[in-house]
Amino acid sequence: MNPADYSIILIILTIATALVFDLINGFHDSANSIATVVSTQVLKPHTAVLWAAFFNFAAIFIFAPHVADTIAKIVKIEPNDSQFVWVIFSGLAGAILWNLFTWWLSLPTSSSHALIGGLSGAGIAYAGPDVLRYDLLLTTVEFIVISPLLGFIGGFLIMLANYWIFRNAVPMKITDFFKKAQLVSAALYSIGHGANDAQKTMGVIMALLVASGHLTTQDHLSLNNAKTMWIIISCNLCMSLGTAFGGWRIVKTMGMRITRLKPMGGFSAETSGAFSLFLATYFGIPVSTTHTITAAIIGVASVTTKFSNVKWGIAARIIWAWVLTMPAAGLVGAAIYTAGR
Repeated sequence: MNPADYSIILIILTIATALVFDLINGFHDSANSIATVVSTQVLKPHTAVLWAAFFNFAAIFIFAPHVADTIAKIVKIEPNDSQFVWVIFSGLAGAILWNLFTWWLSLPTSSSHALIGGLSGAGIAYAGPDVLRYDLLLTTVEFIVISPLLGFIGGFLIMLANYWIFRNAVPMKITDFFKKAQLVSAALYSIGHGANDAQKTMGVIMALLVASGHLTTQDHLSLNNAKTMWIIISCNLCMSLGTAFGGWRIVKTMGMRITRLKPMGGFSAETSGAFSLFLATYFGIPVSTTHTITAAIIGVASVTTKFSNVKWGIAARIIWAWVLTMPAAGLVGAAIYTAGR
């Protein structure tokens, strides 16, 4: 087999790995979309994951791929650089291994930051620190703080507003109303989740095809572009399938172990999370859907219960996993690249 054949096999393997990452991302992050609607008993788990999966895919028709453009540029790409294909494969492998490890621990960590960390670690192992676009990386790191802060504040304010608006309503009628409203808020959140997360894998595949010479820097992701349309459809489809398989271990942590939610609280958390994700996706900022919804749930819980009733030990464990995700995935990505070059 000649070197060109090896290169083609590696490209195909890397694309397959990217789509597997997307599938695991949907599986790992399905809790983000369904935790609140399941914990409030508005939908049963199997119905909830199908609901979320449908709206994950619907995002393909709503948002332009700005997040994909950002991800494709975090590590500087040289067109026709075959060695960069191995960098991408190593980064993806690092992210997948970290995702599976944290899933096993029932921790809702960020698949997005695992991907960015894995790619950055493999990139540094390949060409040193100068290979990274620190302006884009810094924005992503800043939103590790900003995204959950928006989720927390939004969840707190929406819940407070709902309490005031429905202060004189009959409790049973409030519950019935928000059970219906939560179907809408869960759908909106799933659209935001599908838009922001699926685009990250699109960006990785675009970077891979530019590095391998199969696309140029002038090619853009679009449903109207025959050369890139398959990337958009396959990434959103894999994300949706992953969500449909679900991740019940993490759902229990997100929707039940942090605090107990009622339909009004679930609606408030999902609406806050959806707004935050729509905003970030519009501006092309890759954020953690996990961070966003977790903080929104805590924001709601700050209104509905005493601070002492929020299980801060669980929340602290989740935050530590957030902090460790990028460097840990980066180390795994760098190790895989170094071992295989």
